[in-house]
Amino acid sequence: MKKYIITLLAGIALLTQSCDDNDGYSIGDLAADWVTVHKHSPQLYTYTGDTWGTLWPAAGGFTNLILQEGQRAILYFNPLWDNFDGYDAAIKPEYIQPFLTKQVEELTEENEEEYANHPTYIEDAWISADYLHIQFTQKLPQEKKHRVSLVHKVDEPIMDDQGYIQLEYRYNSYGDTLQMAQPALVCYNLQTLPLTEAKGIQLRVNDARKGERVITFNKEGESSSVSSKGCNLSTMKGYDATENIK
Repeated sequence: MKKYIITLLAGIALLTQSCDDNDGYSIGDLAADWVTVHKHSPQLYTYTGDTWGTLWPAAGGFTNLILQEGQRAILYFNPLWDNFDGYDAAIKPEYIQPFLTKQVEELTEENEEEYANHPTYIEDAWISADYLHIQFTQKLPQEKKHRVSLVHKVDEPIMDDQGYIQLEYRYNSYGDTLQMAQPALVCYNLQTLPLTEAKGIQLRVNDARKGERVITFNKEGESSSVSSKGCNLSTMKGYDATENIK
């Protein structure tokens, strides 16, 4: 029943996330956006939405969640009014789906084994708000959390001669897998990289279906990612496999 309700909310959000407030907002209006979390205190979070901009929780909020500064999430909310006290919108948060959010890490000869490079089933990959989002299918672990990492080899230049930042996506299952599969999503903060100077990003992955390959994200125009559709909120809502990955 819980999954059914969540899926229903997702469908409603898809219909209303780009609503026009020419007639004002009403109680019950529902919007959704990818957001970056800003933590002011254990009880107060504000958000920066990829579409809606800066969001202030003028009513309600989440008091039973532990979110981190810079964490990525999908936020479902009731928009109340625009241009509130320096924020783009005041909102009433309704539901939030947080995702594992990590930094780019350095790959060396010493830690190569820990990051591993096991085959991974990547379903989608895209960049927005200076974050790389990777949606993948994971064979569930029996005991050990699987490790998903975005790394740069320290003995190689961060940017190649063509102006592309060089990164690798590493997956370590620790040899601990069950046959049961589940979708998962991880987000990587790219703000430590020279994004302004770069032409784009090239991501090397060990794809379980296609083998070793490179996914290219261009700064301008369409990227040659797994798909360039951006986010599909209907598929993002209703699961959270972060307890199985680190």
